[in-house]
Amino acid sequence: MFRFFAISALLFSVDPALAAAQRAPADGVYTAEQATAGQAIYRAQCSGCHGPTLGGNAGPSLRGENFLKNWAGKSLDELAVKIQNTMPQNAPGKLTREQAVTLVAYVLQAGKFPAGKDALTDEASIKQVAFPGGAPAPAAATGSAAAAGSAAAALAMQPMGNLAQIMRGILFPSSNVIFSVQGQDPGAPKPPYKQDSGAFNWADWGAGIYPGWELVDYAAISIADVAPLLLLPRRCENGRAVPVERDDWVKFTREMVDAAREVLKAAQTRKQEPVSDATNVLADACLNCHVVYRDKEGGTAADPSNKAARCQP
Repeated sequence: MFRFFAISALLFSVDPALAAAQRAPADGVYTAEQATAGQAIYRAQCSGCHGPTLGGNAGPSLRGENFLKNWAGKSLDELAVKIQNTMPQNAPGKLTREQAVTLVAYVLQAGKFPAGKDALTDEASIKQVAFPGGAPAPAAATGSAAAAGSAAAALAMQPMGNLAQIMRGILFPSSNVIFSVQGQDPGAPKPPYKQDSGAFNWADWGAGIYPGWELVDYAAISIADVAPLLLLPRRCENGRAVPVERDDWVKFTREMVDAAREVLKAAQTRKQEPVSDATNVLADACLNCHVVYRDKEGGTAADPSNKAARCQP
């Protein structure tokens, strides 16, 4: 149990590439004038979802502890890319790069980061500044809050599905959504949705509701958040224990999380080619594990995939 939580912490550590950022928002990386201009844009384009004081409404808060936790270790450039390509939600791509950078300056001001003498720009600072590591962990809960936390932890430690069911129910469908970007542009207009009148289609509900790029985002997030559950002791379809204690299994799980993060980062560009390139990383992460633990030789006519030999190196 404790090994699982320790491994999970490693899986969600800060991306090493971002650790190279040389400056922090506390260094004064924007000007007061720039933040004022960003405030005007925010009031016109963002306040309806994120609230008049950035405290959140239909959309999440853009300041405070939760915001810093979500963006811990990530660069200001990543925030600007997300703003430019995915916001406002009802008209993504409406904002220019300059407006997005200006909005980042306002977010920093609202977060109580000090202004400086130089404006935040593409060439000078934005790609070299990362958000801090986030707020300290809250104090240990007591009473009913502690009991609720213990109950939630206990539920999380009682897996219902075997490894194949987790794969087929979440990871395979999510991966296929991402792999489909190789041949289909998620931003292309889609034909009017028609409910399949034949056999049940599990994808129907998503196909008719969410925009293509949002589905790619959701798929990448699902993989990144669910992959650590592969380190929770459970059984394979053949009854063998999942080899959660093996270093290579931990390594393969980490690779899957990293690949999903790369896909999500590419998806924020809202361009097909970067995501198509990132699918190669995801495919490699899947293949590395499958070669060792899934694709086994020595099958029979009844079971050519040799499921009986899976989950062992």
